[in-house]
Amino acid sequence: MKYKLVIFDWDGTVMDSIARIVSSLQASARVCSVPVPTIEQAKNVIGLSLPVVMDKLFPEHKALHQKLIDNYKDQYINKDSTDTPLFEGVETLLKRLQSSGYQLAIATGKGRQGLDRLLSLTGLTDYFIFTQSADEAESKPSPQMLSQILTYTQLTQKDAVMIGDSKLDLEMAQAIGMDRIGVTFGVSNRDELSNYDPVAIVDSFSDLALYL
Repeated sequence: MKYKLVIFDWDGTVMDSIARIVSSLQASARVCSVPVPTIEQAKNVIGLSLPVVMDKLFPEHKALHQKLIDNYKDQYINKDSTDTPLFEGVETLLKRLQSSGYQLAIATGKGRQGLDRLLSLTGLTDYFIFTQSADEAESKPSPQMLSQILTYTQLTQKDAVMIGDSKLDLEMAQAIGMDRIGVTFGVSNRDELSNYDPVAIVDSFSDLALYL
């Protein structure tokens, strides 16, 4: 075993949810009559906690931030029909890692309610010994999420690896001195991910399985 603990981001890493996040953010902006972010602008804030997302996308409309958040959640959960499947090979790898003795955790920019709902819907809850949401820590790229996971597991950063699709994920791990692996099927491309000195960049969960 290369590591004792494997930490996953959620959106764009475990779940193919980028398109739905983008379209829900855009729809919320339309409902609130504020300038609609481009696809690229919306993709660039994925992984941040929602209050920080609103600061980045709508800095001139602070009075509407809570309304924008509420509308975004409503769009994502109830109104947007964009499919959000797990990436191919996710559960196979989680099962293999768990049976091999790895501890598994999540560090995500999602809120607690949304994360728990999706873990239940996908049947993945029991694979993870600890999950860290944006409601319980400073927004990425602050390493607080990872610090709290390490405290809970009583492991050090050298025992763990962070896996994520965004620059925020890798920057967060880099800040705490934790190994990091980039995946290319989310928001950031190989060149962007390589700036954060990952130990690997993979294109699929089967590639990730070979590395781990």
